[in-house]
Amino acid sequence: MGCKVMETKPEVDISSKSMKKYNKGVRHLAENGISKVPKKYIFPASQRNNEKKDQLVPSLSGLNVKLPIIDFAELQGPNRLAVLDSLTKACEDYGFFQVINHGISTDTIREMIDVSRRFFQQPMEERSKFMTTDVRAPVRYGTSFNQSQDSVFCWRDFLKLNCHSMDESLPHWPTSPSDFRDSIFEYAKENRFLFLKIMEAITESLGIVPKTTGNDNNDALKDFVSKEFEDGSHMMVVNCYPSCPQPDLTLGMPPHSDYGFLTLLLQDEVEGLQIQHEGQWLTVEPIPNSFVVNVGDHLEIFSNGRYKSVLHRVLVNAIKSRTSVASLHSMPIMNMVRPSPTLINEDNPRRYLDTNFATFLDFITTCELKEKNFLDSRKC
Repeated sequence: MGCKVMETKPEVDISSKSMKKYNKGVRHLAENGISKVPKKYIFPASQRNNEKKDQLVPSLSGLNVKLPIIDFAELQGPNRLAVLDSLTKACEDYGFFQVINHGISTDTIREMIDVSRRFFQQPMEERSKFMTTDVRAPVRYGTSFNQSQDSVFCWRDFLKLNCHSMDESLPHWPTSPSDFRDSIFEYAKENRFLFLKIMEAITESLGIVPKTTGNDNNDALKDFVSKEFEDGSHMMVVNCYPSCPQPDLTLGMPPHSDYGFLTLLLQDEVEGLQIQHEGQWLTVEPIPNSFVVNVGDHLEIFSNGRYKSVLHRVLVNAIKSRTSVASLHSMPIMNMVRPSPTLINEDNPRRYLDTNFATFLDFITTCELKEKNFLDSRKC
């Protein structure tokens, strides 16, 4: 079967006078006091949270979901096989799960949320030092989803930090607030370690590494994950969703999937994340000091479709701002991601083309990301 070719769309003229005021972000709009959502942020009625489309849109206060819980401490102990079974079901049925008892201290988590909030609370002059539409920049402050391509802007500002090689990345990071770099560095280091341990469990659940006995099996898993991911890509995205005067007209983020292997999401106590499950949008209930983990497009490709990336979106509200920190992990940037040969056979033929990070960057500079259209472009 031939590959699907995605149509490109003309790039939005972000230099136009009408666009400049929006490119400063929704935090800037909120600081200047607005009582109505500008037209640029109003989604079509069929895509809004308060409109029905194929029964996929309950309200934020409607259907909630408690995602499957993976106890990381249990995963490291004698109950590992039972936890692996739960992990497999979570990846197959939801594409999402929540990790508790993960070993990252409460202080580290609290400091990460706190310094993230304080970054966005700084004057526009300080935040704008890192404003760019260059998707390849090591540090990028921006707004919406992809402001160079978005036909409708979403109610979100972000700070993206390249954490692939921290020694090279850190000099580019903001120095204000004064504790920003130290807090980010410590959090990123521990987040990466957690990702690698979860990937060992994911690899084992897929049967990628032949089973052996005792420590030999553990060593084989560690060696495989270390080889594939030790120098892998790590993009941290700090998100700010200010309170919105008309939240039913817009979205914090539109329906989408994540491009990497796994995303580890840290969020504050404010609800907003929704996942699509069995034809409905379900609001994820935040659990203090936990991580929401979701399957990314690369893991769907690597598992040859066994574990699927799932559409999710973000709602906003009129009362509280929301802060989240998404850590997107994958293989090294230059590596090709392809279905594991062990998961391809006559009954389950290869379903995806090879891809890499450069392919994704080329895609988002020419196309507006919608739902899973990048992954669709990689299907055979």
